[in-house]
Parts: sequence; C-alpha cells; structure tokens
Amino acid sequence: QVQLVQSGGGLVQPGGSLRLSCVTFGFTLDRYAINWFRQAPGKQREAVSCISGYHGTIYFPDSVKGRFIFSKDNANNTAWLQMNDLRPEDTGVYYCAATSGYVCYDLPRMYDIWGQGTQVTVSS
Repeated sequence: QVQLVQSGGGLVQPGGSLRLSCVTFGFTLDRYAINWFRQAPGKQREAVSCISGYHGTIYFPDSVKGRFIFSKDNANNTAWLQMNDLRPEDTGVYYCAATSGYVCYDLPRMYDIWGQGTQVTVSS
C-alpha cells in the first residue's frame, strides 16, 4: 500500500523548534519529489519546503528560508522538516506530499500521495 506516515508537531512557544518526520511506504523516496505543505485555519494550503527527486534540490519560500531545514534519507525512506525560530504565523496543519518524478510543484493538486497531517501550534 502506497502511503506517507507523519510524526512530530505539537505546541511550541515563539522562537522554539520542532521537527516533523515523513516515512514512505510502498515507494522509494529517491524517485519522488516531496513537498511539505501547511494550512492555517481559513487559508489555502501553501508549500513550505520541497525536495526534488533524484538530485535532491531543496526549495523554500522566503517566509521560511533560513529557519526551516529539509533533509531526507533515501535508504530509510524518511524525510524530515526541522523548523527553527518558529513564529505564530507558522501555525497550521502540516502535510507531507509526494509526486512521482523529479520536479517540485507548489500546487497541491500536483501531488497524489499525502500524509495524514500534523498540527503545529506556535503560541505563548
């Protein structure tokens, strides 16, 4: 069965850190682009970090650049999103998503495999 299983997240104070994990089952990580999306209440789902298949090129929007780190271990089919210096505007449900091929897309509709989502809340 093809799926993504997430872990991590939770409640953290501003300036704190959290790490999210995403494990693939039924497919190999190196042949897929993996993107982390987040969705805040009342807002559209937005891409926050993507790692392309094969070359492993990493993309970040300006809103998280310098604060988030995306890494992966192809041998163990696991990807991580390390989030540092968290801000209240980082609050939302975070999803990892995969699409076959080597290209990162910002559009959620381009991804056909999704994790179950995990809540990240940044609040004092």
